[in-house]
Amino acid sequence: MRSLLWGRGVSALGDGLWFTIWALYLTRIAGLPPVTVGAGLAVASAVGMVAAVPLGAFADRAGARAVLVVLTLVRAVAMAGYLAVGGTWSFLAVTVPFTALATGGTAVRTALITGLVAEPAQRVRALAQQRVAQHVGYAAGAGLGALVLTADTRWAYTVAIAGNAVSFLVLAGATLLVPAPTRTPGTAERPATRVVLGDRPYLCVTAATAVLSLCWAMLSTGLPLWLSGRTHLPLGLGGVVVVISSVGIAVFQVPFARFARTAGQAARTAVVSGGVLAASCVLLATTSGGSGTAAVAVVGLAALLHVAGELGYVAANWGLSVRLMREDAKGAYQGATEAATATVQMVGPGVFTLAIGGLGGAGWLVVAVVFLAAVAPVPALTRWAIRTRQPAEPAPAR
Repeated sequence: MRSLLWGRGVSALGDGLWFTIWALYLTRIAGLPPVTVGAGLAVASAVGMVAAVPLGAFADRAGARAVLVVLTLVRAVAMAGYLAVGGTWSFLAVTVPFTALATGGTAVRTALITGLVAEPAQRVRALAQQRVAQHVGYAAGAGLGALVLTADTRWAYTVAIAGNAVSFLVLAGATLLVPAPTRTPGTAERPATRVVLGDRPYLCVTAATAVLSLCWAMLSTGLPLWLSGRTHLPLGLGGVVVVISSVGIAVFQVPFARFARTAGQAARTAVVSGGVLAASCVLLATTSGGSGTAAVAVVGLAALLHVAGELGYVAANWGLSVRLMREDAKGAYQGATEAATATVQMVGPGVFTLAIGGLGGAGWLVVAVVFLAAVAPVPALTRWAIRTRQPAEPAPAR
């Protein structure tokens, strides 16, 4: 696990660097129209959603470690390919594999970790440790990205992209250092893709909890639109909220894993998370037209509630997906979870643009209702899923 954590941290550093610079690199240096960039990313994201379950199922058959190494190497090549992008087709040729394989890669990585760690509560803790390493890497990478943007020269972007490609090679090497998990028998007799797509209780739980991932678009889209269009608060306050979120994740994600040790506990945590995120939305709605210290304090409190809600959601999502998946189809089940999350992430910016941009303060209340409605059935859905996984009792003797 230590090898995976270091590899993920280095790779996340490259990711943070890339996510800071990609928009300017593609439009200013590569010369692509913004519409082309947006359309290409949408296509790549859609491919990723469709491919997540089959990739996970393939990892169940071929081995999660081997598949993750291959996916990581392909993404390294695709990242290096951005240096040769000069038009729409070359952009699609590197963006589709790079972006699409990210969703499936996350599912396969989760399957690998759950294959290496047998005890469910320890699995959630290991996943939390990985997320901490990821966010520390993101923060460092974003700092390096700021230096690249300050230089704003082709050579600086070139070094950054090459460095990110190397970070994927480091991750692939680190992954090779871990032992290959023992495969659980049964997948070969039952196609994993068919198994997970036919598991209605699991899919319902996954769909409901995935709605909580709107919390990420809440920070990236909703809050900036709100601060700039509906308040008199400084725009830099949005950056402060992001810092609060990053620090909170780094410090508290592992401790929050204790709230998802069982499926029932994870379901209750999801409900609390939805309520806390809804409360954060309500607080932000009260700052309409606001300015001054009092409004800043309310936004700060909303930020604290947001990070608590996000921490709870992530822990609950792991607890439910790990506890309720079939051991002989880990990759396929995690692929379904990642596909659901990716779907919400695709529509998230549009939801907040329509809600906050069009409805103002009422838009925050609408989002709050969405959070509450999504988590309300999670405990009942989880109990349904648990019942379908329990072995049937033997028939009484006659």
